[in-house]
Amino acid sequence: MWDPFFKIFRLLNSDQDPFHLSLGLTLAMVAGLTPLMSLHNLVVLLLVMVLRANISAFMFGLGSFTLLAYMLDPLFHSVGLYLLQLPSLSEMWTGMYNSSFWRLTRFNNTIVLGSLAVSVVALVPTFFLMRVLVELYRKHIQKRFAAATGRAQNLLRFGRLFSRIGSDG
Repeated sequence: MWDPFFKIFRLLNSDQDPFHLSLGLTLAMVAGLTPLMSLHNLVVLLLVMVLRANISAFMFGLGSFTLLAYMLDPLFHSVGLYLLQLPSLSEMWTGMYNSSFWRLTRFNNTIVLGSLAVSVVALVPTFFLMRVLVELYRKHIQKRFAAATGRAQNLLRFGRLFSRIGSDG
């Protein structure tokens, strides 16, 4: 149960550049908020590999944002429906739907379109927010976390030593 939390703390405490951590979390936001089996998520995966985003941050973020996406589905539906019903975009949607390639993107689905639109709008602010949060964590909390971890490891070592002494008798 606690394993994902320990993994994210291990990731935050690593020597990994905040840029790559933030990039992994931000790209995970796009993939996690949108339906997983969408064509644009292949582009997101390609970006993760080409831009050398942190894979662990991406996987953690993907799980977290996927859980969040279920709660935001009504918002995504509303945004997608609004975009699909805009009279000025009607001709574009019709032309895209008549093309085989664009039909694969499933932009005619309100949740796919709405979630992608919301995640693209939130892309840049999320990247900078994640970067600031990682840097703030490392500046203010990391030292306290490391000290607490050190004390816990010392207690664990003492407990192992004590159990060995107790089992010898």
